[in-house]
Amino acid sequence: MQKVMIVGAGKGGTAILNIFKQTADVIAVVDLNPGAPGILAAQNAGIQTGTDWHQYMSDHLDIIIEVTGEEEVFKELREARGKNTVLIPGSVAFLLSTLLEEKEELIKTLRKITYEHDLIFNSSGDGMVVINTEGIITLYNKSAEKIIGTTREQAEGQHVLEIIPTSKLPRILNTRKTESNQKLLLPNGSKIITTRIPIIDENDQLIGAFSVFKDITEVVNLAEEITNLKEIQTMLQAIINSSDEAISVVDEDGRGILINPAYTRITGLKEEEVIGHPATADISEGESMHMKVLKTRRPVRGTAMRVGPNKKEVVVNVAPIIVDGKLKGSVGVIHDMSEIQSLNRELTRARQIIRTLEAKYSFEDIIGQSEEMTISIEQAKLGAKTPATVLLRGESGTGKELFAHAIHNASDRRFNKFIRVNCAAISESLLESELFGYEEGAFSGAKRGGKRGFFEEANNGSIFLDEIGELSANTQAKLLRVLQEREIVRVGGTKPVPINVRVIAATNMNLEKAIANGSFREDLYYRLNRMPIHIPPLRIRKEDIPLLCERLIRKINQDYGRNVECVSEDAIKKLMDYDWPGNVRELENVLGRAIIFLSYSETIIRIEHLPELQNSQLKDSDDTIGQSIPTEPLAVQLDKYEAKVIKSTLNAVNGNKTAAAKVLGVSVRNLYYKLEKYNIEVDSMQ
Repeated sequence: MQKVMIVGAGKGGTAILNIFKQTADVIAVVDLNPGAPGILAAQNAGIQTGTDWHQYMSDHLDIIIEVTGEEEVFKELREARGKNTVLIPGSVAFLLSTLLEEKEELIKTLRKITYEHDLIFNSSGDGMVVINTEGIITLYNKSAEKIIGTTREQAEGQHVLEIIPTSKLPRILNTRKTESNQKLLLPNGSKIITTRIPIIDENDQLIGAFSVFKDITEVVNLAEEITNLKEIQTMLQAIINSSDEAISVVDEDGRGILINPAYTRITGLKEEEVIGHPATADISEGESMHMKVLKTRRPVRGTAMRVGPNKKEVVVNVAPIIVDGKLKGSVGVIHDMSEIQSLNRELTRARQIIRTLEAKYSFEDIIGQSEEMTISIEQAKLGAKTPATVLLRGESGTGKELFAHAIHNASDRRFNKFIRVNCAAISESLLESELFGYEEGAFSGAKRGGKRGFFEEANNGSIFLDEIGELSANTQAKLLRVLQEREIVRVGGTKPVPINVRVIAATNMNLEKAIANGSFREDLYYRLNRMPIHIPPLRIRKEDIPLLCERLIRKINQDYGRNVECVSEDAIKKLMDYDWPGNVRELENVLGRAIIFLSYSETIIRIEHLPELQNSQLKDSDDTIGQSIPTEPLAVQLDKYEAKVIKSTLNAVNGNKTAAAKVLGVSVRNLYYKLEKYNIEVDSMQ
């Protein structure tokens, strides 16, 4: 046996060891990691192992297999090997081992098929005899042995007239016509009813004849229980015709040779449009799996494509037809997926409607595979399993509320209420009473009996406080008490009400800066910031844009009743070149605008459908960034530029603060804070 040394004992080395230890003398397995799986397998097999291959190198070594994947190791082995030693890269060796394994699997499959064939052939109560064109018996089942009285060993290989002198089966070789239910007297005195059938291949060539027969007594006894051969054929044909799965077969050249009625129904193509034509004749979108299988000789499963003039959406499974090691063609089974997909869409929509009753979204709805987004999602999943307060930080439009929903749905509070509060959307005079509730007569217009606040409504559940940075100092103090004491006091009340609420807060403000200027309590900050999660802006995770587009298009299609499929590559490139100051919310806006202006016949968003997207640039003539070294700190320069933008916006809207806040994407309260900070007088601008 050839002496073999394997260098590398990882997954590939282990697979190669399992193959070669049966066919060669493996003298050693070497790996720098003494705990590698291949090292352990070699030790169990009694093969030498080590960490240095030099000690096993000799002129008597026939084969060295290198599976470390390191080029330097391969070069060293090539220099150190003997003249008669063959060095095989791991990729080649692994390919050989894979091919050997596939060969073993094919042998097992063929043996199974042969076994099943013999089992079916011999389990039939009918006698069966098959002859070739010379009249020689090639198949002879056990029922035939019982009826005729001759064993299989005696019959196979003999001329049929030597075994059954009265047989009329050779006549079928001349007439090529089926003879049904014919009486025949056997030499042993038995009377049978036989059906003789010519065997003709797909090229209309006679390759033999087949006889199936019964004892007359058995036929009489079973006559009331079984149908004749014609009825059975009719029933089988009806089953095939009612199948919703289409079947197509092509020859080794990729030309159609067989289709069933379901194929015509699904694809809309008739036999004359397929039989004899290339396998690509039925493809409207996608690659022909028949041609791929004929090229690779490997089966293909679960491939989606569109077929026929109506572009029917299907999933196909295609397998090669190999006879005696020769490729004879391929067979494909086509599954109509349109109805299933329609039901799936309805189910998804129903689930979305149900979820709107409480928290709408889960972590499955958060799209992102970038490293930054993956870290945020993992942090949020970890936070969901704890009762700790979560602080979601990120720019407007990054999906903070989406994270809040997902955290609630992944927590043990998911079966309780999820209350959402936008702190910037409620006026300061009402916010405290809305959050903590009020007692009867607490103020003018208070309801009789008082009212429960959001915190009481969310008891045993979660409350999401969006724009937490907009809270007034008084409300901040009360919120701090809630977080510390786990109780609230209604407006106008004195009795504390215990609550068990998980707080999820969110803000796009710089809270540290707000603490420095006194607009946010430091002690509340430390209570909220127990588990901060930073959600990255879209501009630093642009690789997620294609996935986001796919999900947003599905959502917009449902909202607008459209059937847009995707975004073209050029359009994706344009979207990825933009910095997205409005983040995912702006991306959804751009896609929605593009879909609105698409004609109903268009299903792809192309670059010409997108609005103009220009990254913001500083064009002020006094701006010297990039031209000279700045003399002021970055924070000072940013404050100056922010003040300049606010002034410009106020001028554009004639001093209307509400309109300016909307344009700038900040709350009115935040805008007033900035006006005071930068000492901007609106009246002087009008």
